Amino acid sequence: QVQLVESGGGLVQAGGSLRLSCAASGRTFSRFNMGWFRQAPGKEREFVAAIRWSGGSTDYVDSVKGRFTISRDNAKNTVYLQMNSLKPEDTAVYYCAADDGLYGPMRRRDSYDYWGQGTQVTVSS
Repeated sequence: QVQLVESGGGLVQAGGSLRLSCAASGRTFSRFNMGWFRQAPGKEREFVAAIRWSGGSTDYVDSVKGRFTISRDNAKNTVYLQMNSLKPEDTAVYYCAADDGLYGPMRRRDSYDYWGQGTQVTVSS
């Protein structure tokens, strides 16, 4: 089992920044691909960003490229999502997820075995 706890969400004005953190416990964090997804009211949960277990590969949905950065610190069992130039359309609950498939497709929700409880991000215009 892996437990994931997100933090860092909040209310921010458009153009502002937030950094989300996801702390993992329970199994060897360094062997998990890690992803961030988000879900806005009335919409499906969508892929935002992911980072391979090695840290050598990252992926982003087009709408956040150039604004968001995913990173990981395996010594701290933590993955981060730095979000800059936030827009009102970024408003959603953000979820951290872990996949122990090493080389699985990182954009697919069903690749992930463990999920956090989510943290709310609200961007005001």
